[in-house]
Amino acid sequence: MAEATTAADTAAGEAARRRELIEAAAGAVVAHADELTRLDQAIGDGDHGANMKRGAAAVIADVAAIAGKPWDEALKQVGMTLVMKVGGASGPLYGTLFLELGKAFATLPPGTAPDRAALAAGLERAIAAVKARGKSETGQKTMLDVLAPVAAALAAGEPAAAIAAVAADAAAATVPMRAIRGRASFLGDRSIGHMDPGARSSHIIVAALAERFAAPDGATQ
Repeated sequence: MAEATTAADTAAGEAARRRELIEAAAGAVVAHADELTRLDQAIGDGDHGANMKRGAAAVIADVAAIAGKPWDEALKQVGMTLVMKVGGASGPLYGTLFLELGKAFATLPPGTAPDRAALAAGLERAIAAVKARGKSETGQKTMLDVLAPVAAALAAGEPAAAIAAVAADAAAATVPMRAIRGRASFLGDRSIGHMDPGARSSHIIVAALAERFAAPDGATQ
């Protein structure tokens, strides 16, 4: 009976942790939707904020059911929700990111949370899938310009606060870039001088998660 109680307590704790992280990331996107809209109005269709907010709100609305699933299934459910609700180019890209991250965790033992090594490997796999889906690479003024250095910092063992700083610097570094992919690429040199909206939304998500991992009970191993 004691073992069963311990297992149940562990499962409940993992579910609560998943809910905390999902709500932190999705809530941050919702809170910054107007900023994302303004960024996208400068070099895109102007819908990135509204699209991301719609997807994040849908995730929050279903967070209890999502968080109750194992890590792999929860992340895949987040990805599917984003694909269905976000729309535009961002829906398939962010959906792919979370779907592939979930697939990477499918081999984790039941009830086991991903450690730093698993998270770093999973993120690398997810980034490769996003590159393939968007036919893009780093240096082209996209979300990849944030995700790639974040993955490198994670793999290098950097603490959560440092990873958040890497994401912030990487998003800022898209300002002087000329867009090669996405709607902004149609502007040519006029895309220079503006932060990429996808890079900024990636930074927002990373920063929200890093804040939770930086909490006393949230350090990544």
